[in-house]
Amino acid sequence: MRPSVIVLTFNSAATLAATLEKAFAVSDDVHVVDSFSSDTTVAVAESMDAAVTQHAFENYGAQRNWAISSLPLKYSWQLHLDADEVMDSALVEGILRLAEDPPQDGFLVARYLKFLGRVLRHGGMSPTWHLRLFRANAARCEDRKYDQHFYLLQGHAAELPGAMIDDIGMSLSEWTIRHNRWSDSEVAEQADGLATGRVQGNLSGNKIERKRYWREKYNNAPLFVRPFALFFYRYFLRLGFLDGPEGFIFWVLQTFWFRFLIDAKLFERQRGFMQQ
Repeated sequence: MRPSVIVLTFNSAATLAATLEKAFAVSDDVHVVDSFSSDTTVAVAESMDAAVTQHAFENYGAQRNWAISSLPLKYSWQLHLDADEVMDSALVEGILRLAEDPPQDGFLVARYLKFLGRVLRHGGMSPTWHLRLFRANAARCEDRKYDQHFYLLQGHAAELPGAMIDDIGMSLSEWTIRHNRWSDSEVAEQADGLATGRVQGNLSGNKIERKRYWREKYNNAPLFVRPFALFFYRYFLRLGFLDGPEGFIFWVLQTFWFRFLIDAKLFERQRGFMQQ
């Protein structure tokens, strides 16, 4: 197996080199799709001999689907990464051991979060599973404004050994700025309730479909109650407290503050207040 690798970037100079180093371990066809970075992202990519294409960013789903359809890829399989996702050795070896034409049409990859320098191992959110390696023309990315997943158009997927580490290297100030913006996207998703071009929740499906099933249940729960319940579930029942002070900060911010902010904005929208 030698997949073509696609990496999305924007001002990713701090993390890109580590991502590309592992990408080149599985392929000699590595593409960076950059959204007109203002830092040295492009220079880093070019110095490592990645093919760089710049394309205006609309949203993650649109950018990924543009890359699937438009890049001059060398191989019949595609591996998609973010600029801060680093494959571990077991994942690299797992990809290299695959047959050139396996019976599956895609593979799920585990992703762990690295937050404030610590890889989180608990809380039921680390790892999460993502379809990232798939046959050309066999998958697309969801038409969602936030938390997009790839999904197969045909065939079936298996799981790969190893994992990728999502290194959240940004400051907490930047983290909260981005999550404030992403909360607007999630509010729009919940308010619109679109179903086409999406992963459908299925309790008996793969790990992505099961996660989406429970997300749909969460979205139907009462506002302002569900963030408390989610934090209790992740921090106490799923042992998030074992991730130390870094885990405490993450689970409070991610599963309470962020989700509470979404509920507050949904409340604001339901009451007809203007959002700035």
